[in-house]
Amino acid sequence: MKLLAGLFLVTSLLASAGCATSMGSNAGGATLSGDAAHPGSARGWVRTELYFGLGRAGGQDGVDEAAWQAFLDKEVTPRFPSGLTVIDAYGQWQGVNQPQPERLRSKLVVLLYADAPAQRAAVDAIRAAWKAKTGDQSVLRVTQPADVSF
Repeated sequence: MKLLAGLFLVTSLLASAGCATSMGSNAGGATLSGDAAHPGSARGWVRTELYFGLGRAGGQDGVDEAAWQAFLDKEVTPRFPSGLTVIDAYGQWQGVNQPQPERLRSKLVVLLYADAPAQRAAVDAIRAAWKAKTGDQSVLRVTQPADVSF
């Protein structure tokens, strides 16, 4: 019985590994390609997520939607004109001496781009501009390799 269960487990793992491999390929092909901003397939690209705190959750303080849109139009879009994604989010964090977590209305900006020093500098410039505008201590950045196809 243990041998049968072991064979089933190994077979299941191999089958799921095959599925994962085929899912990762560009099976459907690119639907938009032909320019550097929207390649059919690209290596050396990254996905960067930027997390912006807008103000306390449920409160009227902080940055309102109009001010956020103005920041996006002035600081983010000119640096990444090929496109980006903005997601409404909620975040929280708790400092070392804080008895309760700070809960924040937030925006998550997702950027996909060819990894290059100029692009990374543009991301850092966006973070610096937000901190200068709001007085925030940080803008969380997460950057990972990305396999893209348009």
